[in-house]
Amino acid sequence: MISTLPFLASRRPPAAFRPLKAFGHFRKLIADKEDTAQVFYMGECLPSSRFKAAAKAFCESELGTSLMDSQSYLPDILDDHDTLCSLPADSVAHAYVAFMRKEGLSAAGLVEASRLPGVQSYADQLQWLSDRLRDTHDLAHVLTGYGRDALGEQCVLGFTSAQYHDWTEWFIAWAGALELVARVRSDAPVLAAIAEARRHGRAAAALYRQDIRALLAEPLELARERLGIAEPTQYRRAHARYRAKGLDPYGLFAARAA
Repeated sequence: MISTLPFLASRRPPAAFRPLKAFGHFRKLIADKEDTAQVFYMGECLPSSRFKAAAKAFCESELGTSLMDSQSYLPDILDDHDTLCSLPADSVAHAYVAFMRKEGLSAAGLVEASRLPGVQSYADQLQWLSDRLRDTHDLAHVLTGYGRDALGEQCVLGFTSAQYHDWTEWFIAWAGALELVARVRSDAPVLAAIAEARRHGRAAAALYRQDIRALLAEPLELARERLGIAEPTQYRRAHARYRAKGLDPYGLFAARAA
């Protein structure tokens, strides 16, 4: 049982803060947004003491201990589409399955993307929580309303980084937004969208603290209301501004590269 593991494995080395190396991985991610391996490499370079402290407090809590043992591996739940589709049509589960199928994604696929040369996995509670944050990334897209376009990816990372003080996601959110501003000329409120996403993330209940099975069964709109997730106004305004200029928000970097 995960609750019997230490918070930090004795063989886990101290993390070193290496922002320049992280920036190199970020440049590779910008070149190919599907190269999600770069996100995990960046995570090795940008440890956060605030995240570590919050993670320890959560793992030592009654709620954290309960979730460790009842939901030790989320991909088994998230990739069971038959069970999820048996829930009501207006549920978070249905919206999640529709999103994953449309995008050609799976929770197991994200797990595979995180298994990289030089990136170690440890038998401790911090690893469980780190995996939980990874596994709920696409669920965060569904709940927040941010798509998988360039700005949507930055916004969802702005939202989640504000919930657990993660430097990697914070860096990608802001650096990615600046890259978008530099490469695509428009009056779209890109930076305002990231700032709004971070405000919304701070104000909302933390997704990683939720009972994921129960959350999936909730009606989507009621789940958003319960969690306190506000409408992504600036993100939608940015999309409208892009489209007014004849730009497809989902093809900005691809169109530029062509």
